[in-house]
Amino acid sequence: MAIVADDVQQTGEGVQIRWSDGKSCLYPYRYLRLQCACAQCIEEMTGRKLLNVASVPDDIIVVDFITVGRYALQFLWSDGHETGIYPYTMLLNLADKDAAVTCL
Repeated sequence: MAIVADDVQQTGEGVQIRWSDGKSCLYPYRYLRLQCACAQCIEEMTGRKLLNVASVPDDIIVVDFITVGRYALQFLWSDGHETGIYPYTMLLNLADKDAAVTCL
């Protein structure tokens, strides 16, 4: 059975996700925004980053989000960006491999 997000909360520091395996992870807002892999942020054919990191405000937050099926989240950011889809597999991989994400 695949691991899915059981609960998603917006906190003062970032997006807190409680996964179906019981693990709870905090993804800082700006960090999460910089991980966006949509066509506006990543060149589709080459994988080259298009997003200008300096253009993402330090105080960016998630304004709202939607669940995409049972496989991803889509965030509406305070900078107006809303096209990125964050698959659960990507979010779990970030939690496993990047110290910027804290999990309990």
